[in-house]
Amino acid sequence: MSTQAQEMARTVLELTAPCKGILAADESSGTIKKRFMAVNVACTEQTRRDYREMLFSTPGVGAFLSGVILFEETLNQKTASGTPLPKFLAEQGIVPGIKVDSGTVPPPGFPGEKVTEGLDGLAQRLSEYKQLGARFAKWRAVITIGAGIPTPQTIAVNADVLARYAALCQEQGLVPIVEPEVLMDGDHTLATAARVTEEVLHVVFDALHRQRVTLEYIVLKPNMVVPGVTCPEQAAPEQIAQATVACLRRTVPAAVPGIHFLSGGQGQVAATANLNAMNALLEKQPWALSFSYGRALQAPALTAWRGESANKTIAQRALYRRASLISAAREGKYTAAMEN
Repeated sequence: MSTQAQEMARTVLELTAPCKGILAADESSGTIKKRFMAVNVACTEQTRRDYREMLFSTPGVGAFLSGVILFEETLNQKTASGTPLPKFLAEQGIVPGIKVDSGTVPPPGFPGEKVTEGLDGLAQRLSEYKQLGARFAKWRAVITIGAGIPTPQTIAVNADVLARYAALCQEQGLVPIVEPEVLMDGDHTLATAARVTEEVLHVVFDALHRQRVTLEYIVLKPNMVVPGVTCPEQAAPEQIAQATVACLRRTVPAAVPGIHFLSGGQGQVAATANLNAMNALLEKQPWALSFSYGRALQAPALTAWRGESANKTIAQRALYRRASLISAAREGKYTAAMEN
């Protein structure tokens, strides 16, 4: 086994550990600015650092978090006491990772759709990120459901760049998180979401095969199969679990070690209940079914923090509590009564 393979095997084992999942703290400066504005916090490099250090320094949170996805700015920042944030995480047994795509653009001739950019110079950037302490990376593709979309062409382009990114990661010994997100936006039904998600995953795994990506050393970060947010007929957690697992069993090879779902705009309670319903299914799945949540993990802490150092303890308690509930869902042991 090569050195890179050994590194990736260790990283995958840690990321898919029982009871644990990944915190997505990789919001761009523009995205986190919107979230800060909602709680009247100025968005500066200092406040972004303070907020993320508050999250990462939550006592005991390492019992529920196997990894954290960082934004490039955060990868280069230090704690108030001078410890690089990636090292600070590693000292708690939490694996540092890095978001590496540069966002989405509308492809010419395909209105309403998006493709993700960022492959230019990626090999060099990955080498630099690894030197800074990153052990895995993340790339997000966005698929929209609407009238006449997604098109096969745009699905194929997004799958191709995901696969090329994954191959570059593995060349450096970094585990790639492969994130093809079918958005919740729209009025589509659960059945439509299932059909599109299944098609997207088929194309993505075909592209990964063609790029010679080793599936044992990736983490899949898909959407759950849920109806569009404006669909008149919403679905119960059990329906979402059945639809999602059926889709995954048709598309995701057993070689993939972990599936870490994104919350994708679901509320924190819904994201927890839906993950729990999948892990509570009697039929055993070939992969770990875990989480890689952003807002669904962070929202209670951000609301409690509000940029005030005096609120640090209560904000950390909010994060710890939410993480403990999602950890229970990771094992199929969450109940609605635990919210109270």
